[in-house]
Amino acid sequence: MPKEAAVWIDHRKAVIVVLQDESEETIEIASGMDKRVRYSGAAEQDGAENQRDRRYDGQLDKFYDEVIARLSGVEAVLIVGPGEARGELEKRFGHHGRSAHVVAVEPADKRTDRQVAALARSHFRGSPRRLDGPVGGDPPPQAHGA
Repeated sequence: MPKEAAVWIDHRKAVIVVLQDESEETIEIASGMDKRVRYSGAAEQDGAENQRDRRYDGQLDKFYDEVIARLSGVEAVLIVGPGEARGELEKRFGHHGRSAHVVAVEPADKRTDRQVAALARSHFRGSPRRLDGPVGGDPPPQAHGA
């Protein structure tokens, strides 16, 4: 059976659930980032703000690279989470030449580790509540008389 993973991610942490055969591994990675603060003000502050933004973006790239490194050998990745981080991680997969491994990117509110694991099993193991449509590729039910 292929190695598959679900990643719940925001700018503060990632929860990775890796499935292979009957085993399941949960990994949590903290970004070490504080909430991003935007300052408004005079033009002379723009240089300092741009420097903070570049540093913040660089730290996020390192965080995303660590997440991707932990997914080495994974053939299919589901990325979920609130806000911008899920799309940023998907783009980072592209920077690493691994875009084909991302099978879906879905919005999701805050989840516990156990909820992320359930989501992974549901998505990849075909339990009734799939994110990508009917179980087993069955066609949607037809209306009677159609």
